[in-house]
Amino acid sequence: MKVTSIVRISTAILACALAATALPAEQKSAAAADFGSRVGAINLRQAIASTAEGKQASAQLESQFLARRKDLESLNKQIGDLQQRLASGANTLSDEEKARLTLQGQRLTQQLERRQNEFQEDLSNAQSDVINTIGRKLVDVVMRYAPSNGYGAILDNSSQNTPVLFASSDITQDIVRLYDEAYPVKGAAPAGVTPKPPAKPSGK
Repeated sequence: MKVTSIVRISTAILACALAATALPAEQKSAAAADFGSRVGAINLRQAIASTAEGKQASAQLESQFLARRKDLESLNKQIGDLQQRLASGANTLSDEEKARLTLQGQRLTQQLERRQNEFQEDLSNAQSDVINTIGRKLVDVVMRYAPSNGYGAILDNSSQNTPVLFASSDITQDIVRLYDEAYPVKGAAPAGVTPKPPAKPSGK
């Protein structure tokens, strides 16, 4: 999962985390006491993808777009086969047949380009929806976690706009764990619980 939504999410976190710096001087000491002085880092891209909900959504998107992906692969193979026929029959095919195959290849290529663009746009939109849905809830988890653990700022080290040179700790896995506890996926085993293997046949 990618996209600019991650940048918007990290901006929201930074805005909240840095809010204390905009306070008048007489209020800064109180804000520091409330928020703490630790600086933490989180890889939002990794966190979103690592949650149980993120993994489930990824699998659903893969299944949802599988047929269209295979259709593109089939169309691409047809174009490759036509190109191969033209190359192998350069000295044996008639001019009319060459022209027909060339025109057919051009039409298939245009069709492929159009479907690829539509596929990519639809996939990106679907991914953005997932990222926004999980991202908003992930930010809520971070904002509850940070103050109670002494953090005054949480930076997103997955964003190129926020080059993190140093942070006192990385909270990515902690946030993923807390997210999964707060928003469990239906049918998933509780955190820390290993599903029991199916019982072996008795042999009777």
